[in-house]
Amino acid sequence: MARGFQNRFSTQYRCYSVSMLAGPNDRSDVEKGGKIIMPPSALDQLSRLNITYPMLFKLTNKNSDRMTHCGVLEFVADEGICYLPHWMMQNLLLEEGGLVQVESVNLMVATYSKFQPQSPDFLDITNPKAVLENALRNFACLTTGDVIAINYNEKIYELRVMETKPDKAVSIIECDMNVDFDAPLGYKEPERRSQHQEEPQAFTGSGNRLDGKTKGIEPSPAPLAASDIKRGIPNYDFKVGRITFIRNSRPLPKKVIDDDDAMSRFIAFSGEGQSLRKKGRKP
Repeated sequence: MARGFQNRFSTQYRCYSVSMLAGPNDRSDVEKGGKIIMPPSALDQLSRLNITYPMLFKLTNKNSDRMTHCGVLEFVADEGICYLPHWMMQNLLLEEGGLVQVESVNLMVATYSKFQPQSPDFLDITNPKAVLENALRNFACLTTGDVIAINYNEKIYELRVMETKPDKAVSIIECDMNVDFDAPLGYKEPERRSQHQEEPQAFTGSGNRLDGKTKGIEPSPAPLAASDIKRGIPNYDFKVGRITFIRNSRPLPKKVIDDDDAMSRFIAFSGEGQSLRKKGRKP
C-alpha cells in the first residue's frame, strides 16, 4: 500500500478558464473537450512516478465537495496553475483562481453511457448520435452527473451524463461504448389526435358533366314512406315443391314486330335466276 501511495500524483493548483491562457495562439480547442493544461513540472513528476498511460486525473473542489475526471492535453501552463474548460469549472463550482486538487487515477474502460440533452434543440440535429460520438473523441473520460458541453455548427449543446458502465467514472479512450439518450430536459411529447374523431367519408360530393347537363337521377333519393309500398297478390295455386317463374308481359316494340312479319314473309330461293349468256344458241 505504501508503494502505491508513492506512485500516486496529487497536487493542488489554481485553476483558470482557457480564455485566461496567455499566448498568441487560439486555444478554443480546449473548450471542445474534457482535457486540461498543466505545468511542465507535473510532467516531470509524473514521469518519475511511472504513471500508467493514458494519464487520467481526478479533480476535486474541497470547498464544495464536487469532483470530476479528465485527461491532460499539454504541459505548457505556468507553474502552480492549470487551465480547465469552462463547463468543467461550472461542474466543480470553481471561480477564476480557485484551488483544485489534481490526483492521478486509473479508470475502467467504458462499455455503456447514457446522456440527457439539456435542451430540446438537440433534437434538431439530423444524426445526434454521430455528432456526440465525434465530439467524444476530444474527451478522455466521463463521470456520472457531469454536464458536458459539445460544439456543433457554432452552437453549444449541453448534455448531462446520466449513467456510465461499468463504473460511475470510466475511460473512453479506444473503447467500444454503447451510447443511449434520455428525453431532453423540458421536452413535451406531441399531443395525439382523439381516436373518437369521425373519419372522413370518400366520394360524398356531387358529380358534374362535361357538357353542362344535369343528371336525371338524384344523388340522394328520398326514402319511401310506408304508404307508398304496395303489397303483392299472393299465388293461391302454389304447391309445395313447385317453382313458378312469373314474368311480366310487356308489349314488344313496333320494330321487333315488323322484323318478325318480314321474316315470316321471306321464302328462301324463291327468286328467278339470271344467266350472263344469251338464251339463243348458235346454229
